[in-house]
Amino acid sequence: MAKFYIHPWAKVGSLKNSTLLDLTAELANMKIENDLRRQVQDDIRRLRDMGTYRGRRHAMGLPVRGQKTRTQITTARRLNKVERGGTGRVAV
Repeated sequence: MAKFYIHPWAKVGSLKNSTLLDLTAELANMKIENDLRRQVQDDIRRLRDMGTYRGRRHAMGLPVRGQKTRTQITTARRLNKVERGGTGRVAV
């Protein structure tokens, strides 16, 4: 908020209308929430389609940035999930 000189504890009701309009315009230009999530998923999908090393690591759910995998990959497997369709159960 340094760009607009807004105090960290300032309430929205205490801001001037011009400041609110500037903030709204600035946020409209940013990618937030679903747009950003979609862009990240598209980037990962592009890496997988090209067949890059990083794309394969994403697909396998392994660490992507060169971490060691001998002992501690459980955290990476949890954090590096690629959402796939289906329930994950095998039909018997």
